[in-house]
Amino acid sequence: MAPGQTNKTADEQPSRKDSLIHISNPHLEHMQEDILYHFNLGTGTHDFPSMFGDVKFVCVGGSPSRMEMFTKYIARELGLGDATSDFPNICAGTDRYCMYKVGPVLSVSHGMGIPSIAIMLHELIKLLYHAKCSDVIVLRIGTSGGIGIEPGSVVITSQSVDASFRPQFEQTILGKTVVRSTDMDEELAKELLQCAKELNEFNTEIGKTMCTLDFYEGQARLDGAFCSYTEEEKLNYLKAACKAGVKNIEMESSVFAAMCKLSGLKAGVVCVTLLNRLQGDQISSPHELLVEYQQRPQKLVGHFIKKRFGKA
Repeated sequence: MAPGQTNKTADEQPSRKDSLIHISNPHLEHMQEDILYHFNLGTGTHDFPSMFGDVKFVCVGGSPSRMEMFTKYIARELGLGDATSDFPNICAGTDRYCMYKVGPVLSVSHGMGIPSIAIMLHELIKLLYHAKCSDVIVLRIGTSGGIGIEPGSVVITSQSVDASFRPQFEQTILGKTVVRSTDMDEELAKELLQCAKELNEFNTEIGKTMCTLDFYEGQARLDGAFCSYTEEEKLNYLKAACKAGVKNIEMESSVFAAMCKLSGLKAGVVCVTLLNRLQGDQISSPHELLVEYQQRPQKLVGHFIKKRFGKA
């Protein structure tokens, strides 16, 4: 073990066997009010149990407009609204994230990359905790680059790996490296795959997702402002990732998997691939096709939620 590095510890895992949200922070008990700054919400100004107590599904994605679109889509699918329905942004007082609620489904944007989604998850987990939610499933729906699979394919993440193909999320806390597991819920992944088979509209696969810290060099692209490797080295790296079971690349799944596991939340990642990275780096498909691709994870997750409510 390297100096300053710690292993996964038992107290990092939820200690309770029930279905409530687990918070491992004794300092919160002594706070008169918990302000969720980036949501513009607080326990002293908002009634969390009344606002969010019935939430059973949380769907998160990078783009605010995509999450607003998903809210309208799931409202129609559950019979809780139509194309003319208006769903107010609960986080309208801030421009960091957006949040919409329709029935038991909460939709939240998380921005791009590990730091942005991590901030959102801290406040989301506390929100669910203060609201006394139980049996909550959290699903990330998004886009990614595929490795060796056709554009438009949907990947259900079995495990998130880092840029060295290790199934872990590393974070420096008080100068020490803390390593956390990035395994996803296996049964949930299988259930999502079954939903894809029932839809039978697009290719869907289960596999590892590589989570990187960067869109360009971190993902072995040749088209960034800087590039210190050859095309051959790039392809060798991506082929090695493919051989290790990686099917797609994005920038949020590792911390998403780690934090959901720590809080006892059942979680899944469903991303569409916009291109095959073995064949290029730039996304050049027509806008209309890309829009249709981005709707595929929404359709899959929507079908899953409908099944859970007996409406599929």
